[in-house]
Amino acid sequence: MAFQFLSADEPWMIQAAELLCRPSVLSDLRKSDARCIVSYMRPCRFEDGDVLLQEGEQGENAHMLLVLHGDVSVETSMMSREQPVVVTVLGEGGLIGEMALLDGAPRVATCVAQSTVICASLTRRDLRRMMDDEPVVAARLLASIGERLAERLREANRQQRLYQQLMRAMQDEIDELGRQLQCVIGGSVQRGQAEAAAERGTQPASSWPNSGS
Repeated sequence: MAFQFLSADEPWMIQAAELLCRPSVLSDLRKSDARCIVSYMRPCRFEDGDVLLQEGEQGENAHMLLVLHGDVSVETSMMSREQPVVVTVLGEGGLIGEMALLDGAPRVATCVAQSTVICASLTRRDLRRMMDDEPVVAARLLASIGERLAERLREANRQQRLYQQLMRAMQDEIDELGRQLQCVIGGSVQRGQAEAAAERGTQPASSWPNSGS
């Protein structure tokens, strides 16, 4: 991960606190809580093409990043593809790495800077320090992150159900097309047999009289 920490001046802290309070970032977070949380964060800079987070990496000092400026693509690898698949692109207010901040588990996606990116970083070490110094604020932060992850899980489940419905509908269409194709093929075969019999001056075998009658 290539990045550089920036000097901690007040403007980025004000912006970070305002972004944290957005309903789309961390819901139900008080402004005073956000200002306290930001005091434990550090600003950092990434250049175009830098990897912010790498899929599969893990470590005791995993961190969460709040995007203050620039665009970040979220990518994941698939067994059937040589190139990663871009899942989404995050801009100002994008929050990434919050799951690993909680459990330190391996990253599930790779995040790449699509331009010069400025972020505010909160590490697991700083989170533990906050829990010691400001346990109430830390608890509210963890609760907000939990709600965010739960909402993402619900959305993933909704998308999975929709995907399953679409797959069933597509399979029904394929089955119906298969039946129609079999009818067309059957009709073509019968017409071909009739035309061949007519050319020979005979009737198709299917229309011959039963010799036993």
